[in-house]
Parts: sequence; C-alpha cells; structure tokens
Amino acid sequence: MDVREYIEAGASGFFAALKDWLAIPSISGDPDRRGDVRRSAEWLQGHLRETGFPVVEIWETGTTDDPGLPAVFAEWPAADPAAPTIVVYGHHDVQPVEPLAEWETAPFEPVERGDQLIGRGSSDDKGQIFFHTLGLRAGMAASGATAPPVTIKMLVEGEEESGSPHFARLLRDRRDRLTCDAIVISDTTMWAADVPSMCTGMRGLTEASVSLYGPSMDLHSGSFGGAVPNPLHAMAGLLAGLHDGRNRVTLKGFYDGVVELTEEERDSFARLPFDEAEWLATAGGSRAAFGEEGFTTLERVWARPTAEINGMWGGHTGPGGKTIVPREAHAKVSFRLVAGQDPRAVQEAFAAYVAENAPPGVKAEVAFPSGDGVRPCFSPIDSPGVLAARRAMERAFGKEVLFTREGGSGPEADLADILEAPLVFVAVGLDEDRIHAPNEKVEKPLLLKGAEVAAYLWDEFAGQGRAEAGS
Repeated sequence: MDVREYIEAGASGFFAALKDWLAIPSISGDPDRRGDVRRSAEWLQGHLRETGFPVVEIWETGTTDDPGLPAVFAEWPAADPAAPTIVVYGHHDVQPVEPLAEWETAPFEPVERGDQLIGRGSSDDKGQIFFHTLGLRAGMAASGATAPPVTIKMLVEGEEESGSPHFARLLRDRRDRLTCDAIVISDTTMWAADVPSMCTGMRGLTEASVSLYGPSMDLHSGSFGGAVPNPLHAMAGLLAGLHDGRNRVTLKGFYDGVVELTEEERDSFARLPFDEAEWLATAGGSRAAFGEEGFTTLERVWARPTAEINGMWGGHTGPGGKTIVPREAHAKVSFRLVAGQDPRAVQEAFAAYVAENAPPGVKAEVAFPSGDGVRPCFSPIDSPGVLAARRAMERAFGKEVLFTREGGSGPEADLADILEAPLVFVAVGLDEDRIHAPNEKVEKPLLLKGAEVAAYLWDEFAGQGRAEAGS
C-alpha cells in the first residue's frame, strides 16, 4: 500500500479521532478552562502512544508561584542513530469562541459539512498538528519500516494562544531533550487550496505606551491657549514624526540589520495570484494601498518593518464643546519587526525618540507593556530544510510550491534561538479558515494532503543527512 492509499483508507478514522480532540474546549486564556487544557494534553498523550511513539510525556510549565499549562512531548527514534533529528512544533490550546451568537454550529461540537470540518481548533492548530500522526504512519506503512527514517520529536504546547508566557523557559529547561537538526512548524497557512505555498518567516512585535503631561489641570484655552505647551499638540507631533515623506520609520537605527528580500523571494511573491482591489475589500473596505515606498503590498505586509499608532486620547471627548488646554495626552504604538531586528533595540530607539522630541514643559513617560516583545523569525528559501520541505510538498500537490511570509508573530524565534536549529514551515491551513473567528473550519482534503506531505518529508530529510539538514 502506497502513501496515498494508506491515507485514504485511514481518513475516516483520522477525522473521527480529530473530532474527539476538537470537542475538548482547551481555551488557554480562560482560567475556568485550565482543566480542559489539561484534558486536551492527556488526550493527545494517549493518541500519540496509539500512533506508536515509544516516548510520550506531559511536560508541566511555569513555577509554583506562576503555574502554566501543560505541553506534550513525544519522541520516536530513527532506526539509524546517524539520521537527522527533527522537532515538530504546534499547540493544542485554542482561542475563545465569543461572540458565541455568530457561530452556526456549537464551537466544541465539530461538524463535517462536505469538504469542511467546522469547530474551534480545526485549523489553528489541532488539525494541522494532527496530520503528522497520519502522515508518519503512512510513510512507515509504505516503506514497511518499523521506525521513521529520521528521529521525530513532537512538542505541542498549551499556551500559544495566550502568548506562550512560559514557553521560552520550558525550552531552556528541556533543551537536552529537544536537541535537533531542524524544527518543523505546522501553525501557518498556504496562499490558497490550489496554490500551495510555504511560509518562510514571521514578523516580530513590540508595543509601547506614551503619556505626555503638561499643566497640573485642564486650562481655559482663552486664558492660556497658545502660551503654554499643549500635550495633545505635542503628542500629535510626536506620532506624525514617526514616518518620513517616503513612509519610512524615522527611529534612529530602525533599519539597521534588516534582512532584505532577495530577488527570488520578490519574484515568488509577484507570481502569487494577488488582486489588490479584492484584498482592500477584505481590509475593512479600505480605499487605497499605503506604505513604505518601493515595495508592493505583499512585501510590506510580510517582509518590511512598520510602526502603527493604535490609539490616541486626551482632553475632552464627551458631548459638546470644552475649550481647554488638556493637562495630559496618551497613545499606544506598536512595531512589527522583520529578520535582523531586535525588539529591545527598537524599544530603546523609541524611548530616545520621545525624549529627544518632547517639547520643553511637557513631561514624557514611555512604557512597554508586553515586556521584551516577540522576536521575528526567518528561514532562507535556499536553506536545506526549506528545500526538503518544498520537495515534499511538490510531491504531494503535484505542482510548484511558491513562498510567502506571515505578518503575525509567535514563539518561533525562541524555538530557533534556544534550540539552535533552523525553522521549516509546513502547513496547509488557509486564510479563509476563519482562524480566531466564529465558525472556524479546515478543508478536509487539505488535512489529508498535509498528511501526505508529512509522509514524504521525513524521507527528504533523511536523504539530506544530519549535517545538511541543520545547516
């Protein structure tokens, strides 16, 4: 029986098991669901044992004073001790389901409708991590092997949807168990069902809040306006000054070290069937594309750093007029970062920018509520791991695989840095899967195609050998 025959024969059992897992409401952001997150981990532990993993463990996270939610670790050694070792990363926690009234079906009573499986976590990320179990068995059945061609370690965390607060510490504490040559991430999307693609990077993120203080009380604008500093005027100037006439961020050193797009990447992006007018319609009916000069919309979203003003307030905002010089003004700003940038360096540059540009008589305070932020991650498209995964995807889909990146942020940089291994993104989700929204779904044929990719992937890595897979 070849890989496809095995997957087709096992499809009904695969989806039945996945629905059992999806029925567990493992919402990590809800304290009342902590028990359900643990049930989800225990369910996965049992399933991985049934799959054949000889080592399956639940790993606790956090500390006594700051308890976390459980992750699941599994390991299946290759028959050849010289074979590469690959870590597969995903998460078993899910997003909240509100607004519940907008769901057409119960979010934790998964339903199959034609080619779709509807339920919270079906795409993000239970469905996508789950296809590896079927793919692994399919590859071994096709070859008649009793062990995979590479050593496979799975790490499925339970806090990703809550910002992975304990994940970096878990990686450091368990680093000896997670030694590997490459890390496969199955928590992203493809361009379209008929346009297979691979993500090669995710942007980082840091957030800041700014407060400006002037007089000790709101002042009558007729008596004091134009004669003392106005914190709202000062804030408007500060925020407007974050960009120059080419829509480039003006912070000193902001672009230092930024990994520029290669011509091959730009060509791959340009070959995607992107309709800007349709994209604008999905962007809340936006009427024009906008951003840094010299880059396309996709390049701006995926591969260029940005500064965004998320909110600004101060003074009188109630009904009617109130002619004052307000005593204070506030704003929230966020920066999306790309490969080569450090969130902490951007924080320092922003704090320096505010200090240098706040006018005399205005006291400025800057805070970073999300701590050190999230670092960007990136995998060169000509790296051995990416090339191996691309070959596996092209075998499964029977067509050329293009490259994308993602504008969002996650814990992938911690994985790469702490485990000192390159990232390879292998996923079959779609942007239209309504991830994080009501009526989340996944395309069943794509999950099966993902299993086929996984079946071929380990042979591709094994063919490279350990040194090349991790280079």
